[in-house]
Amino acid sequence: MGALDGKVAVVTGAGRGIGRGIAMLFAREGARVVVNDPGVNVDGTGGDGGPAQQVVDEIKKAGGTAVANLETVATVAGGESMVKQAVDAYGRIDIVVNTAGILRDRMVFNMSQQEWDDVIAVHLKGHYNTIKPASVLMRQQRYGRIINFSSTSGIIGNTGQVNYGAAKAAIAGLTRVIARDLGRYGVTCNAIAPGAATRMTQTVPDSARQLRAQAGVQGAASESQPAPQSAFQGLREPEFVAPMVGFLCSDDAWDINGWVFNVSGGTVSVAHHPTPMRTVFTPGLWDLAELDDAVNNVLLRDLPNPAPPREDVEVPGRDTPAKPLA
Repeated sequence: MGALDGKVAVVTGAGRGIGRGIAMLFAREGARVVVNDPGVNVDGTGGDGGPAQQVVDEIKKAGGTAVANLETVATVAGGESMVKQAVDAYGRIDIVVNTAGILRDRMVFNMSQQEWDDVIAVHLKGHYNTIKPASVLMRQQRYGRIINFSSTSGIIGNTGQVNYGAAKAAIAGLTRVIARDLGRYGVTCNAIAPGAATRMTQTVPDSARQLRAQAGVQGAASESQPAPQSAFQGLREPEFVAPMVGFLCSDDAWDINGWVFNVSGGTVSVAHHPTPMRTVFTPGLWDLAELDDAVNNVLLRDLPNPAPPREDVEVPGRDTPAKPLA
């Protein structure tokens, strides 16, 4: 008997990578799965029904139950179709996992409006498009599990990913609000910030990684920007993210709600909510000179600038070198 016996799940972006691993694990644990994937390229272009159907075929061959869905998460109609298909095929919807995503990496000063809009539509709006229709039914049945996918590229930041990072940071906030909206009805909502080797990681050339590292602006490892090779690189396969998702969707996780978990290989951690780290106070109106002392010597003492100006850039007021990144 599996941990998800009888549950009905929609997994977006499940034709490859992390989503595929989740769909396969869900099926092994007894869930009936709607495998969503329009089969687009990493940048969102094209389309191919093969990846989703291949996962469905694998699940069925192993004795599981699944159907394919080729709709995009970027439209309201697409999200509604996935939930409707789950209900039409299996009678209910218990789980929604939002892994679908694309990349359109560009420095902000070079980014087009279309590159911004396309990434926001798939990642941030895509989460809303599946959660909204599912939440109506989950609230009525007093049960549900929603798993969103954020990223350290948004929570911490990563150069060249202003669209992706903005969407992923917003998804962390969306997760916390959805948890509060639906928790009273027996529905939980959590997020995963994954670290795994996927198609997305393969789109970033080594030369770009090296330039970012040399410039001192390389962000933390994430799904789209993995950490350098290590002795544990074999644990960075996308399938290693799936068990934590499966646990959060099980009945054992009924009281876990509104958290962001970092999952990479065999490592699982829970992230702090953004809360005040240091505080200064004045009983009246702050003077700018007072703030100069309070901010530099109290609030930001020993904290680095993640991307200080190069030495050949004249910076008014710079009389000491910027603190290097730890």
